Amino acid sequence: MRVISGKARGTKIQTIENNSTRPTLDRVKESLFNIIQSKVPRSNILDLFAGSGALGIEALSRNAEFAVFCDSNNECTKIIRQNLEKTKLETKALIYNNDYKSCIKNLKNKNFKFDIVFIDPPYMLNIAAESLKLIIENNLLKDEAIIVIETDQRNRDMKEIQEMNINKIKVYDERKYGRANLIFIRKIEENENGNI
Repeated sequence: MRVISGKARGTKIQTIENNSTRPTLDRVKESLFNIIQSKVPRSNILDLFAGSGALGIEALSRNAEFAVFCDSNNECTKIIRQNLEKTKLETKALIYNNDYKSCIKNLKNKNFKFDIVFIDPPYMLNIAAESLKLIIENNLLKDEAIIVIETDQRNRDMKEIQEMNINKIKVYDERKYGRANLIFIRKIEENENGNI
């Protein structure tokens, strides 16, 4: 796996692949960033289930201002640190070795706000919708922020998001690449219709 574009373009990054970790494929990552590319420069990023850190590192390479990486796996956070050092982006990053609930709580307590959030949990865990809800409830989004969920259970996750009746968000795009589904969500104003 390599950084696709930007100042670290072409740098090979280390990944860990086991039952709990599944790197986003390069073709999926490239398509994702083609869609959100105008939002990335100068943005603050949250890579919530970071794995190798590939999504947050890609954003930093493309001139994101800062990225927070969160993963509960010790091996993953070591690899994220190594990948940040290899790409010379470590000064623009903060790494949490926590579960997503603890991470979100810590970020709220430190008044972090994000322009872009990546939610890419292991496929076997059904926590994408819940983590989205916690991000909204803990007010971690800047105005006009976007959230990208990667899932292999699009219908399940969309149904759960609808049932949670989360205000202030709207699905504005969806893409499917083999098993992977990308759901693009944006924060909306109070007076805007938030139909999902």
